Amino acid sequence: MSLSLADVEKVARLARLAMNEQELQAAQAQLNNIFGLIAEMQAVDTKGVEPMSHSQDLAQRLREDKVTETDQRAAFQAVAPQVEQGLYLVPQVIE
Repeated sequence: MSLSLADVEKVARLARLAMNEQELQAAQAQLNNIFGLIAEMQAVDTKGVEPMSHSQDLAQRLREDKVTETDQRAAFQAVAPQVEQGLYLVPQVIE
């Protein structure tokens, strides 16, 4: 698939891009190169190839899931301007 200059001009107008003739021709060449690359990629036979989440088969080293911080909720709420039933009360900002 290749785009004509009129197609590129229409796309530029829809995208609200002001482009002169030279910029339109450059964009046409770039878009046609992209479409060519897409056509090459679609021509590759990928039957039997499983999708991958990453290009390398690596395992993520994860740390042990354990609590390392002490519970300071009471200390934080003690200095809060207003607290009710364990919740912070804030002024209404939207009417």
